[in-house]
Amino acid sequence: MASPLFTQNIIACIWDFDKTLIPAYMQAPLFRRFGVDEATFWAETNALAEHYRRRGYHISPEISYLNHLLTHVLAGPMAGLNNKILRECGAEIKFYPGLPEFFQSSRQWVKSRPEFAKHEIVLEHYIVSTGLAEMIRGSAIAPYVDGIWACEFIENPLRPGFLRQKEFPLEAAAEIAQIGMMIDNTTKTRAIFEINKGTNRNAAIDVNAKVTPEDRRIPLQNMIYIADGPSDIPSFSVVKKGGGKTYGVYNPAVRAEFEQNDRLRHTGRIDHYGPADYTETSPTTHWLHLQIEKMCERVVADRESAVAQRVTRPPRHLNSEDDARKAAKSPKQTSFLE
Repeated sequence: MASPLFTQNIIACIWDFDKTLIPAYMQAPLFRRFGVDEATFWAETNALAEHYRRRGYHISPEISYLNHLLTHVLAGPMAGLNNKILRECGAEIKFYPGLPEFFQSSRQWVKSRPEFAKHEIVLEHYIVSTGLAEMIRGSAIAPYVDGIWACEFIENPLRPGFLRQKEFPLEAAAEIAQIGMMIDNTTKTRAIFEINKGTNRNAAIDVNAKVTPEDRRIPLQNMIYIADGPSDIPSFSVVKKGGGKTYGVYNPAVRAEFEQNDRLRHTGRIDHYGPADYTETSPTTHWLHLQIEKMCERVVADRESAVAQRVTRPPRHLNSEDDARKAAKSPKQTSFLE
């Protein structure tokens, strides 16, 4: 008898990073370390696509900042930048109120409910970001995350002919030189489907493989996607169309971010929005807890309904003539031996 690949008793919160979990861009500590002016870096990054277009080149705007970082390494202002330094800079990232505590407390909140524990329901947290994976791994929130999708760099890339070499020299001075992984606002949806199908937990499951809904590790309807703005519309759409929930957050000190979220809700992109405050009594925490609770309750109801539909009542002794007549009229009971 075939068994399902996964039990589908997992709820997932999937988080954007910049302006969602933190007030600014994560690269700020990196720029401070190397003395690079942050405003100038982003102004140059935003102008790259147009300047290259005039020279006859076509580049993706999403990849521009990664290339510009590599140019800073090559040209000298950020010489010596490696993944170890990125992790060290990640430790300086400052989070919104209530983080990273919310990631841990929300898991415990689910585990503390006996009806959820009975069905072994768990809550997982994932980060899907266009930022730098090594900085996230070095940050205070990393120990509470079940998976990270973000941009990555390669140090000391392999040279032509490497397949013919039996041994490689140890490089003492590591430095990032190539892009290893790029996550943009569109490829974020691929990460969502990897979480959905369980590719991140079972390498034998390719994200492009056809997997029936009942065999997917975390159904889309068990997901909540939390982000800060229009750049996450592709991910909002995937989760919302799949029956999951979408939530927008804004910096309470920035009215423009509030207005942006209000527009997203009126156009149906998100289900609700609130301040980027994850403390115990904040409206955002209340809303997330409510949606997590509803999802857990649905999982419980679905699993108990499945048991009721698939398990027949056992036969019993007849105590009267009325029982005998009722038994004669009722459908034949199936014993456990059949």
